[in-house]
Amino acid sequence: MPTFTITIDDGVLRLPAVMRSAPALLARTTRGLLHRSGRHLAAAAQPSASALPGADRPRLAVLIDADNAQAARIGPVLREIATVGTATVTRAYGDWSSTSLTAWKGQLPVHAIDAVQVFASVKGKNATDGALMIDAMDLLYAGGLDGVCLVSSDSDFTRLATRLRQAGLFVHGFGHRKTPASFVDACTRFVHVEDLAVDEPSPTRPKPPVRRKAPARPTGPTTAVTVPAQRTPNPALRGDTKLVSRLRAAVEAARDADGWSNQARVCSLLRQSPAVDPQAYGYQKLADLVTAVDLFETSRRPSQSGKATTIYLKDKRRRSAAGTSEP
Repeated sequence: MPTFTITIDDGVLRLPAVMRSAPALLARTTRGLLHRSGRHLAAAAQPSASALPGADRPRLAVLIDADNAQAARIGPVLREIATVGTATVTRAYGDWSSTSLTAWKGQLPVHAIDAVQVFASVKGKNATDGALMIDAMDLLYAGGLDGVCLVSSDSDFTRLATRLRQAGLFVHGFGHRKTPASFVDACTRFVHVEDLAVDEPSPTRPKPPVRRKAPARPTGPTTAVTVPAQRTPNPALRGDTKLVSRLRAAVEAARDADGWSNQARVCSLLRQSPAVDPQAYGYQKLADLVTAVDLFETSRRPSQSGKATTIYLKDKRRRSAAGTSEP
């Protein structure tokens, strides 16, 4: 019977040649060996992966729940994904005959996203989630991926994220702050899309101001209004040694070769356990808290498209290393 070999470091595994044309069967056969040995499998007849361009970057599949995610946020999400790996598969799932996905139709060709049509055959049943989950499992068993990016705020994907992690894949989640904690915790890393810079719309002719009537004075009994917590002043923030240590550690962990750290990645690190809650200090966003503590230089850089601005941070102590360092 014709055979071919797969090497595991210095060991050799000989398999029937028919399995070469059945990648799903081959993946299931070798996956157990991969997890038990902790080593990488490589087909002896194939070229070395290190010789291929971009082989040192993780290969990611981006699966978008278009029924749940916002089209205006996909540009910043894909830019964030590009900082951690290469998106080899990018798909958006939804009923594209529906008018509710009109905003998405303009984003698909711009970002080279494959649209997967899912007809809503039964009202009230989310067929999109099922189609996305099936494709995710097909991609898992086909092999060749290091991670999966799930763009949704839907807790229905909690079990999928858990299963993918059990198979050894890195799971990136992207959703709103309202995303249930179960889905956030199931992902290896979760990014709130509100913390990513939004693409600014192209300039248009300003519309004339609309005159609005003054609101009528209430005649009935008034209700109590919740007043947001007062913002912690800068001296108190700097005096919080635990907070300062967390902020500087996150900036240092996200630092690139030039010594600058992407603010979005810094905020993502600060949300990991134990998370820094900006509202505990009276701030709505982590970015506002980082700015208020005033420990870091900032640099605003336009994106390649020129439609958005990315903020970078650098610890001021690096600039003042020759002089008096800041607390």
